[in-house]
Amino acid sequence: MITKELISPRSIAVIGGSDDTTKPGGNALRNLLITGYKGELSVVNPKNDTVQGVRSYRSVEDLPQTDCAILAIPAKLCPAAVETLCREKGCRAVIIFSAGFHEDGPEGAELEDRIVSTVNRYGASLIGPNCIGAITNNYAGVFTHPISNLSPDGVDIISGSGATVVFIMEAAVKHGIKFSHVFSVGNSAQIGVEDVLKYLDETYIPGESSPVKLLYIESINNPQMLLRHAGSLTRKGARIAAIKAGYSEAGSRAASSHTGALASPDAAVSALFRKAGIIRVYSRTELVNMASILSMPRPEGKNIAIITHAGGPAVMLTDVLSSNGINIPHLSGRKAEELLSRLYPGSSVANPIDFLATGTAAQLAQIIDACNNDFDEIDAMAVIFGSPGLTDVSDVYKVLLEKIATTRKPIYPILTSVVNAEEAIRTFQDMGGISFSEEAAFGKAFVDMLGAAIPEADPMLPQIDTQKVRSIIESAGEGYLHPDSAAQLLDAAGIPRAREAVAATAEEAAAAARKIGFPLVMKVIGPVHKTDVGGVALDIKDEASLLARFNRMIQIPQAVGVLLQPMLKGTEVFIGAKREEGFGHMILCGLGGIYIEALKDVSSALAPVTADEAAGMVKRLRGYRIIRGARGMEGIDEGRFADAIARVSMLCTVAPEIAEMDINPLMGNLNGVTAVDVRIRIEK
Repeated sequence: MITKELISPRSIAVIGGSDDTTKPGGNALRNLLITGYKGELSVVNPKNDTVQGVRSYRSVEDLPQTDCAILAIPAKLCPAAVETLCREKGCRAVIIFSAGFHEDGPEGAELEDRIVSTVNRYGASLIGPNCIGAITNNYAGVFTHPISNLSPDGVDIISGSGATVVFIMEAAVKHGIKFSHVFSVGNSAQIGVEDVLKYLDETYIPGESSPVKLLYIESINNPQMLLRHAGSLTRKGARIAAIKAGYSEAGSRAASSHTGALASPDAAVSALFRKAGIIRVYSRTELVNMASILSMPRPEGKNIAIITHAGGPAVMLTDVLSSNGINIPHLSGRKAEELLSRLYPGSSVANPIDFLATGTAAQLAQIIDACNNDFDEIDAMAVIFGSPGLTDVSDVYKVLLEKIATTRKPIYPILTSVVNAEEAIRTFQDMGGISFSEEAAFGKAFVDMLGAAIPEADPMLPQIDTQKVRSIIESAGEGYLHPDSAAQLLDAAGIPRAREAVAATAEEAAAAARKIGFPLVMKVIGPVHKTDVGGVALDIKDEASLLARFNRMIQIPQAVGVLLQPMLKGTEVFIGAKREEGFGHMILCGLGGIYIEALKDVSSALAPVTADEAAGMVKRLRGYRIIRGARGMEGIDEGRFADAIARVSMLCTVAPEIAEMDINPLMGNLNGVTAVDVRIRIEK
């Protein structure tokens, strides 16, 4: 619960405040003072009557009524202090800097639990413990630096790590980024990242609230809450970038299916982020670069002009952008010639537009005006500008600020001279400018920003026979479904499948073959990995071959029968599903057959999956060229492949008891896709 007293307290008490600003309590009080907190301030310090000029009380019991309390005292003293504050002083917001709680063992966990019980009982908010505090538009309740770049239209940061949020803010300041809200949730004893995001969503006002949210997450405690409110914010116009730390796994998990082996918890995180419209990054540098680009206008298209007076950085930026689907259109014709005539000899306007190291601020202004007004093929401009330190270049930065404010096409400044032009860049940022210091880092952020999708508000999902699905699931036991039941589930979901029959005896196999027709495929039923035990036979053309292979397969250990299907032609693909605790079902697709584990080329999404999401999954595959058709090979009907993916997701949504599911292979060609082999494991 986030109370109004946490966001805009009328009074704040610093418990453990001191004159020593090298201590958390002392520096937190100093931050409140230098940032001009307008409410009533008080301090608890047993030795002083005033601290930093603020009235000090000897104990919590002596305090006047207070909305918010910031605690910088030993962990063992915190439970009693919180009880007194909430019960007697009307306190409804508590921030605890102190460590020594849940992260420190059972005794610390018991202290933390007592505090949570107290704040919940009195309807108060708790940030921490073991955190650096919180910053809102009304006060700076942190004990760290920097806190100078505060603005209502700055970015919001929510972090599960106190130290990390400080490092993020330090890096962000160098880009000119300002901050609106900062929440360091620490142990997340009561309020976690998801709770803060919920508050920012429920209070979001388009055009007024901070449009950029940055998240640093070490554990996702409530994936569905994160998905719901991140998606809602994104649809309202906000943009979100996040780091999810701890994504590597020391070892692979044992799994009984291809999908289980490929579906990791971190893959579920990436799928959740995509579905919510969150841009995932993997470092503080990437997060700050993304914050910078999200704080600027989004271009209408993917065509960019690179304006530079240094050839090398322009070439490197061109490489990054063009290799990731961003266009750098060639500029020519009368307008280009007119622009070139205004520049020094040796300049180029072909794009990149190079106006040489001797180029002037006035020439830069003319180039920007031309890109904005004369070249319709340009959607945005990246301006790379540095200085050898020989002359004052502050006039260039003034031009950039003016043009950023007045041009309709976005301008992205890449100001590389962080030493030689340090003062001029700082002035540029103090006047509201945001800049990048490295061209390739900008390029990656630009590509990732344009690639992020906005989640659909009311997605269109395929219709399946829910009643039939539930009937099959409710009558099934735990473990793998019998092939007949699995086939019926595919029928209920509207997923095309091959004609098939199951034989337990040679006579049944011969009768099934006569019904289905040759050529045939035979697969043993029972063993998990059929190909590893010789349990697959292809292109069976006559009864003699059929009986010989049947008699061999039925002797394979764990074999309970043999599945017969027509021999289909096409490209093998697969669709899988894996239930991930808290996240729901992960839906996967990729190339099928033996390639699924050999290449591990899979795309994933969280159920339910729309047809558009499914189409995106297919296009993200490294083997997408094979699916389209390559080197004379017939391709696959992508629309029907995507429809089958969406239908598997609906099947899992209707039947959450499905723990793992593989359709492998799914035989695809230009006429459609046909499920050849399906395995479904039930956990109730």
